[in-house]
Amino acid sequence: MAPGRPSTFTKHIGQAICDRLAAGEPLTQICRDEGFPTDRTVRNWMTADADFASDIARARELGFDAIASRLRDTARGRGESTQDVQRDKLIIDTDLKLLAKWDPKRYGEKLAVGGDPDGPPIKTSLTVSFV
Repeated sequence: MAPGRPSTFTKHIGQAICDRLAAGEPLTQICRDEGFPTDRTVRNWMTADADFASDIARARELGFDAIASRLRDTARGRGESTQDVQRDKLIIDTDLKLLAKWDPKRYGEKLAVGGDPDGPPIKTSLTVSFV
């Protein structure tokens, strides 16, 4: 028998967490609710169960899309809009910056450094000389 407490993971709790993540709710907020484990426990479950970790990753991607969709509605004065243009702009800018950090390939700035985008990567070298 493995040392420590037995896991409290159930498929029901795992699915509830994934559903809420897919709706764009942050894990830390989900885990504050009564009946849910701490975010550290969820991260431990992810480490121990590759299938659960994969489910969480998919749910997060869907959640990022849900957040982006809500931002579009907010920008149009619908949904979660406060009807205060400056406040809505702050909310949109903050969430866009978070999306760019959480999922830079889809929501980050595309940086073109040069070269052919379909070609091989640019090779760089560093030469250091001490005189």
